[in-house]
Amino acid sequence: MLLRHTTKDIVERTSLTINPAKTCQPVGAMYAALGIHGCLPHSHGSQGCCSYHRTALTRHYKEPIMAATSSFTEGSSVFGGQANLMEAIDNIFTIYEPDIIAVHSTCLSETIGDDLTQIVEKANANGKIPEGKYVIYCNTPSYIGSHVTGYSNMVSGIVKCLATSTGVKNDKINLISGWVEPSDMREVKRIATLMHAPFTLFPDTSDVVDAPQTGTFEMYPKGGTKIPDLIASGDNKASLAFGEWATADAATKLNIKCKVPFEVTDLPIGVRATDRFIMKMSELAEVSIPDEITAERGRLVDMITDMQQYLHGKRVALFGDPDQLIPLAEFLLDMNMKPVYIVSGTPGKKMHKRLEELILPIIPEAKFKNGIGADMYLLHQWIKEEGVDLLIGNTYGKYIARDENTPFLRMGFPILDRVGHSYFPTLGYMGGLRILEKILGLIMDKQDLESSEAEFELVM
Repeated sequence: MLLRHTTKDIVERTSLTINPAKTCQPVGAMYAALGIHGCLPHSHGSQGCCSYHRTALTRHYKEPIMAATSSFTEGSSVFGGQANLMEAIDNIFTIYEPDIIAVHSTCLSETIGDDLTQIVEKANANGKIPEGKYVIYCNTPSYIGSHVTGYSNMVSGIVKCLATSTGVKNDKINLISGWVEPSDMREVKRIATLMHAPFTLFPDTSDVVDAPQTGTFEMYPKGGTKIPDLIASGDNKASLAFGEWATADAATKLNIKCKVPFEVTDLPIGVRATDRFIMKMSELAEVSIPDEITAERGRLVDMITDMQQYLHGKRVALFGDPDQLIPLAEFLLDMNMKPVYIVSGTPGKKMHKRLEELILPIIPEAKFKNGIGADMYLLHQWIKEEGVDLLIGNTYGKYIARDENTPFLRMGFPILDRVGHSYFPTLGYMGGLRILEKILGLIMDKQDLESSEAEFELVM
């Protein structure tokens, strides 16, 4: 029993978090920065902070994550890190030759009160930023929010520092991507291309953190959104942001700065969320929906229909990020499954409201919580009160799954003990097929393992 001290007796906790269902802001900021072509992320803090951020991403994507750091010492921790960042910008452009540096702050630099805007402006005035090169930045204090908050802040930093309006609109739409896998970003581009919708996707980590092995080291892989496209995003006619927590702020800022109207929708996970995403993209880009996409939807619906006897009434517990949990819970409901327990360490009042409207009319006994006090210990206590048939979340859920003998589907960030998540999408109808196939496989594996010889089925 790995978690033998988890009890069924739930006590309200105000100051203690046990196994939080999140990680820190700079990890998300670094991931978003990697979605820009030729970008070197920069952690404005100590070497240890940067090492953690890189390690978290490297272990998930199984790729070397390039990043720089201001390397705070005792002196900079007391007197501020301006000199460190100024020298770092000069050294990075001289030695590593990126097209752009994306600076994010850390607990240390935020506590000191370093003003990134002032420092970057001074670096520019002092000639530290070569002509044709860029430095963007965002504030990511680790002691508030989560990795999703950090991702959102860096995407907003991209808009703040790069997006420009000439006053002449074009036919492109901005697809502002929430925190998803590079495979998901590639799937979104495939769908948009099938629809003949002119678009700019940002950030775009495909061919960056899932770059092919060529035998040659590339500091800056070929993937990522090109800087000219990010600058021109202010002239695009509309924005479609998918993932409320990760993208709404950036879409709002782009509208205020460059008068680009926008819509925010859920990550296209499952049937209904993908329906909304594709319909909205069709509307904004003024294009039709091809038969190929309609057929993909039909195949997903067909598998759901065929497998109802294995899905109906199955109780599911989920943890992770609100942008994934909400459409995933909706997808489970569409399959007549029961998402009964949901937690997320990422704050935001909208999650509770959305889940309340979505789930409670169908499953009045469901429990969900996010932000302070919403951790995996609470989730485990709920499961101990009344068990579930399936657990969905990142790698850290394996301890609960083992203790409770529960099938476990790995989704979200981080996934440290399996591969495939960065190569196979979970967005769109094809992603829905993958999620469904994995769920059915887990359910049937347990059934095969535990059934008597007389009930051991050959045919599903």
